Amino acid sequence: MLQLRDSTGPATVVRRADYTAPAFWIDTVHLCFDLDPAKTRVLNKMTLRRNPDVPAAALRLDGDDLNLARVLVNGAGTSFKMDSGQLVLENLPEGNEPFALEIFTTCAPVKNTKLMGLYVSNESFFTQCEAEGFRRITYFMDRPDVMASFTVTLRADKEKYPVLLSNGNLTDSGDLDDGRHFATWIDPHKKPCYLFALVAGKLVCREQHIISRSGKEHLLQVYVRPGDMDKTEHAMQSLIKSVIWDEARFGLPLDLERFMIVATSDFNMGAMENKGLNIFNTKYVLANQATATDVDFANIESVVGHEYFHNWTGNRITCRDWFQLSLKEGLTVFRDQEFSMDLCADPSARAVKRIEDVRVLRTAQFPEDAGPMAHPVRPDSYIEINNFYTVTIYEKGAEVVRMMQTLVGRAGFAKGMTLYFARHDGSAVTCDDFAQAVADANPDSALAKLLPQFKRWYSQAGTPRLAATATYDAEAHTYTLNFAQSCPATPGQESKEPFVIPVSLGLIGAASGAALPLQVHGQSNVGDSHLFVMTQASESITFEKVLEEPVPSILRGFSAPVVVDYAYTDAQLLALLANDPDPFNRWEAGQRLALLIAIKYIASDAGGSSAIGQNDTYISAMRAVLRHPTLDAAFKELVLTLPSETYIADQLEVIDPQRIHAVREAMREQLATALFEDWQWAYAAHSQNGAYQPDTLSSGRRALAGLALNYLCLAARSSGDAIWPGKAYQRFKDADNMTDRFNALNALVQSGHALATPALARFHSLFQFEELVLDKWFALQAGCTDRGGQVLPAVRQLLKHPNFNIRNPNRARSLIFSYCSANPGAFHRADAAGYVFWSEHVLELDAINPQVAARLARALDRWKKLAEPYRHAAQAALQRVAAKADLSNDVREVISRALAD
Repeated sequence: MLQLRDSTGPATVVRRADYTAPAFWIDTVHLCFDLDPAKTRVLNKMTLRRNPDVPAAALRLDGDDLNLARVLVNGAGTSFKMDSGQLVLENLPEGNEPFALEIFTTCAPVKNTKLMGLYVSNESFFTQCEAEGFRRITYFMDRPDVMASFTVTLRADKEKYPVLLSNGNLTDSGDLDDGRHFATWIDPHKKPCYLFALVAGKLVCREQHIISRSGKEHLLQVYVRPGDMDKTEHAMQSLIKSVIWDEARFGLPLDLERFMIVATSDFNMGAMENKGLNIFNTKYVLANQATATDVDFANIESVVGHEYFHNWTGNRITCRDWFQLSLKEGLTVFRDQEFSMDLCADPSARAVKRIEDVRVLRTAQFPEDAGPMAHPVRPDSYIEINNFYTVTIYEKGAEVVRMMQTLVGRAGFAKGMTLYFARHDGSAVTCDDFAQAVADANPDSALAKLLPQFKRWYSQAGTPRLAATATYDAEAHTYTLNFAQSCPATPGQESKEPFVIPVSLGLIGAASGAALPLQVHGQSNVGDSHLFVMTQASESITFEKVLEEPVPSILRGFSAPVVVDYAYTDAQLLALLANDPDPFNRWEAGQRLALLIAIKYIASDAGGSSAIGQNDTYISAMRAVLRHPTLDAAFKELVLTLPSETYIADQLEVIDPQRIHAVREAMREQLATALFEDWQWAYAAHSQNGAYQPDTLSSGRRALAGLALNYLCLAARSSGDAIWPGKAYQRFKDADNMTDRFNALNALVQSGHALATPALARFHSLFQFEELVLDKWFALQAGCTDRGGQVLPAVRQLLKHPNFNIRNPNRARSLIFSYCSANPGAFHRADAAGYVFWSEHVLELDAINPQVAARLARALDRWKKLAEPYRHAAQAALQRVAAKADLSNDVREVISRALAD
């Protein structure tokens, strides 16, 4: 059962195995808010009834940081007690008849720096209730399996708060005495309290009426602060596309008269899917060509889609308990990924999107799987649920759903979704319920036959490794691939059972470069791609009529979230890079080539210079990609971007961050100088794109031009040539869109050229009143290449900048996180100064906003893999944080797991 845990109180381990159904159901909730920043009054009138399927028990209502004024049962006073922050009522009516419970409380939103519950941001009221924020608004059974009908009345000063919003449909509004007004909202759908929302403030609105496929009219609204209206068109168009796509792809229509999006700059998350009233971080709403990059436009489209898709996968059907979080998040990430790919005009753009998603998984989730915070997609226990809003739950959870689609097919998956809603609409259910629906809708599929074993993806943590070897019989014309799967031990799980791993395979002729037809032994199918479903610890597959020695193309499209260990030769990787029809494996071949070079030089000189030898074969391959006449520009940019320092580190048993940084920088400089003329061609060929459009084709061209400019300025640093830095500065000044402007600024800053200083000053002057653009300005300086240790002093100086505010999560992330979590070459200093900085700000943030602090704390959760002197210094920093007596449970859980043996 979910239990109350004050963020600074004793830690309580909550276990999935202890789940019991609630002792009471809440049928209706009538909330009345008298909104005041210092003292908001909340009258909560509920209708409850006992759950006949559960033994009689006291009613326990969760609450946090509330002032309780009144409790009435059926209109009369009643006795109650407080137990660990819970309001406990025992003298309640017997039997199963409904009874009325009235609770009157007050809270102080202006003091709520945690940004959970009801809080004030820029003189407006907002809420954030997921996961357990509603208990900071009123006493309630704050758990997702208690679903009720909500009616909400908001009262506030009309001049200060002219806009009053809540979930559902507006049913009444009007003026009150003393310059106040009210609005009443009724949500026609039952929901758990974590989906409750209210907004009150001075906001402006972009509106759009649409007609759905069924002929119904709906009102779409995007609310922002005055002055931001010109940045809302893309969010509105993204919402319209989302509504159209979900009805076309899955038959899921918009089920409300209106759908609202509201943007705020103070928000712990990216966005929240509150039923009909989505509250967003401004980062994922506001965009125009002057202030937002192509990446920003793409992220807005994705996140708007994600939150809208939650309307069905998360709201209409929600999770029984928080252990089932991936039921809604993994499924909805998969849906927003599919949405973004389906909007792509051509296959190459779809492939680019897939590669970008996998790159996030491998640079963030794979390290999480290998660290102390490793947990299954469906965890078995937690201390603080906020710590489990992770890349494992979201991105790996999406990969589990994607494997289901792979095993039943796209049409079969749509059938599974239909059955899922037919069975569970309006309910709170489990990951097992979803998997069972997809399997039952496709009874002859591999998923149905292997379902119990497939569900190990939900219960076992860690990233499986797939070791592969091959044998070619030139006389018999057969080719056999041998696979062995394993999964490393993770905290609490020493041994793992075999997974179901769908492995998409192809063969490329080593000499011809042709995609070879596949004839599987014992099967009649012939094609150039085959899905091999692995279920045992070791298995083999044999292809017949293979007329030339092939190169295996393994795990096409990244068909499973695993690591493939195959001893490719350079020649084989070059063959895949040049010829593989699967874009993912073509990109993967280029990454493997770069990774082999990096690991070779890291191992060869663990403490020496950054010089690396000539890598002519790799350089020639990269030139061929860059000059390729038909490859998409966005794909070229991905291939020519070296693996990140984080990803390189993840391939090593012992990590020397400075050595990794030095080798990767040397490889970048080699690419810059060896391909100098090619970069000049690429920039000239891709830098002029006409009127700005954030479409995939234009965005890809700008991305490649930006990479070229970055390399050209880097080459100029080595040669002392001032021409290209001068051109970059001119581009920075003349650009008509933020993508080109920021690419030019980035090229100057990352190359360390003197022109970076005036460019940064000019950028700040141009955008000093644009909060999201200033976040980019802070992040660029905190995340830039460290040459001589200059980044940390610059970051400390930026902490004193008038535009820095540590209480704003976006600003804290832009500076502190960009340094500690995204710039390993600057953060891992031999003098431990980076670790001291980290510990100071984990503690400072913990006193303000434990959720944000806990995410920063994870920057050192893999300290045990560090080489000395980093390892000992990182441990000391962790121990300094752990020694703080009043540490929040959010941070303590992360730190204690990191320090555990």
